[in-house]
Amino acid sequence: MQYKSFTPEELTPRQRHQYLLGMVNPRPICFASTINTEGVPNLAPYSFFNIFSSTPPLFIFSVSNRRDGSQKDTLSNAKATGEVVINMVNYSIARQMAICGVEYQSDINEFDKGGFTPLPSVMVKPLRVKESLVQFECKVLDIKTLGDHAGAANLITAEAVLIHVGEDIFSEDDIPDPAKLDMVGRLGNANYCRITADSVFEIHQPPANIALGFDKLSLSIRSSKILTGHNLALLAGVISLPDNEQLESFKTLMSTRQFFDQLAADKTTRMLQVHQKLKEYLDTNQTENAWMLIITAGLME
Repeated sequence: MQYKSFTPEELTPRQRHQYLLGMVNPRPICFASTINTEGVPNLAPYSFFNIFSSTPPLFIFSVSNRRDGSQKDTLSNAKATGEVVINMVNYSIARQMAICGVEYQSDINEFDKGGFTPLPSVMVKPLRVKESLVQFECKVLDIKTLGDHAGAANLITAEAVLIHVGEDIFSEDDIPDPAKLDMVGRLGNANYCRITADSVFEIHQPPANIALGFDKLSLSIRSSKILTGHNLALLAGVISLPDNEQLESFKTLMSTRQFFDQLAADKTTRMLQVHQKLKEYLDTNQTENAWMLIITAGLME
């Protein structure tokens, strides 16, 4: 692969903005509800956003200055009141959410413009969005201003003090189910993505369990023309190899004996056949069988 390389200063502000948003994604959306000192609600989306701590629960989102360098209402309100409600954006409200990104005047209520139902909060003054499945009532801990020019970022750090979650979004083991949440992520330009059941996959790699690693795979396995990076990662992600009892049981299987009996005499063809069988195992999540085949076929070194 050939790469394009450039310093941020080589790009125009527009290029820099579009490149970064188009390459760092998907990004969750902070649908921020604030209120000014006169009691006028404000509601606006921000995708420079994420959670940075669970103990305590801390969020950071960025509010950029307007094109004329002035502050947006969200920033002004957060400074004045020290409070914000972060509403998460599910698919059913995504199109309405975008309307609230329009730069309305400060006396305009975006709840009305976006067709949202305001809910009173319990521990802060800004209103919650009823249609959002997850709402975080937050206290603003810090606002870091990175400049007063157009497009300059203002990083708002907020701590959740009360969390509201739709009771139907949990799985049977009391964990939020991504398919039920149906969240939306921000991409570059006018593009968004939707988290559906079909787009979710699992990777189990507990940090405390020391994995074997790629460096422990033999050269013949690492340089395979058949096995993908994903296949190799499954092999490298194990924390232990099969024991002798498992290996002996594997060797006595009729399917194992038939496989080895049918291997070609030619070494190159034989290796390709073994790698193809390894891929079949790994593509069907039979990683233990794959390792037993590697060891039985003498491909550890």
